[in-house]
Amino acid sequence: QVRLVESGGGSVQAGGSLRLSCAASVLTFGRYTLGWFRQAPGVEREFVAAIGWGAGSTFYADSVKGRFNISRDNAKDTAYLQMNSLAPEDTAVYYCAADEVLRVRPGVRSSDYKYWGQGTPVTVSS
Repeated sequence: QVRLVESGGGSVQAGGSLRLSCAASVLTFGRYTLGWFRQAPGVEREFVAAIGWGAGSTFYADSVKGRFNISRDNAKDTAYLQMNSLAPEDTAVYYCAADEVLRVRPGVRSSDYKYWGQGTPVTVSS
């Protein structure tokens, strides 16, 4: 069983930055792909970014490319999402997810991920 705990959410003005963390309780953290998804009220959950197992290839949704950066520290069993130039449309609950399947490329669908955190809210005001 993998447990994921997100932190770092909060309220920020447009143009500001936040860094989300996802701490995992798992023995082989380096073998998991980690993804970040978000869900705004009344909207389906959407893919934000993912970082693969091993060498950690990254993949981003077009809406965050150039503004967000996903990274991982395998020694700390933690993944991060650095969010810069935040805009009101980035307001959502952000979820960390883990995929134990060793895919060639990180998955971008919610169904690709077996384990999920409880979410951390991000609010961006204009």
